Amino acid sequence: MSGITSGLAEFVEICEVGPRDGLQNEKRIVSVDDKVRFIELLVGAGFREIEATSFVSPKWVPQLADAEEVLARVPRSANTVYSALVPNEKGLERALACGVGKISVFTAASEGFARHNINATIADSIVRFKPVVARAHAAGVSVRGYVSCVVACPYDGLIAPEAVRATCAQLADIGVDELDLGDTIGVAHPDDIERMLRACTTVRPIGELVLHLHDTHGRAVACADRALALGVRRFDGSTGGIGGCPYAPGASGNIASEKLVALCAARGYRASIDEVALGVAARFIAGVLAGASSDG
Repeated sequence: MSGITSGLAEFVEICEVGPRDGLQNEKRIVSVDDKVRFIELLVGAGFREIEATSFVSPKWVPQLADAEEVLARVPRSANTVYSALVPNEKGLERALACGVGKISVFTAASEGFARHNINATIADSIVRFKPVVARAHAAGVSVRGYVSCVVACPYDGLIAPEAVRATCAQLADIGVDELDLGDTIGVAHPDDIERMLRACTTVRPIGELVLHLHDTHGRAVACADRALALGVRRFDGSTGGIGGCPYAPGASGNIASEKLVALCAARGYRASIDEVALGVAARFIAGVLAGASSDG
């Protein structure tokens, strides 16, 4: 299958979202020591971007109430960018004070999901994010824009590709640097992903889009494979396949970073991730979530 565009790089970028998206829905509070150790292992595996935490109110996401402490202790180097989710200007202020290199704002292609997840319409969320994006750029920090429910929504059902494109266009209009397209409930088939991606290429080139897959029905690898063939070179993954969404009933884990790395290798792409070190990180966080805290 030919890609939507040609001449794309052979390198595939995988952003590791386990420390944030992977842990946010866990009922058992993971210690700061274990979160920092998990991130250290991910850095050692070679991830160039790690979504480390969230500055959403601890009332809504108690698992990530320790954002400042975690970011104060993680290893820093020029080779690793730490990103964090922020809901508003207050969250941005906290993130900037911690020295994050990228922030993420989040909306949806579905009005029902936007209301449940951020208590706002899609249009209202864009208005809320406009000053966040401007202030982040003034501070030299880039901005990712998450678009949830790009294929289907637990409240509104199937989502038209045109609705995804419309949300992406609004995010692009306020200056968001990258668009991250999420199959939040993990129902997509490869054809669904292709239709959605083709619609969004009128907003940004295919090689600049980021794909965020959940593996609820075991089709995430097939969807990623189709996306690779079309020209997508940026994906989110979660080590061990951990994660879910508290506002998406029935959504199971993210696509495992290990599966993405293996897929890239099978298709002849480079992801610059050490598979052995990644396996160590996966076993570590699996042990933590099973209740066996590490001694570091």
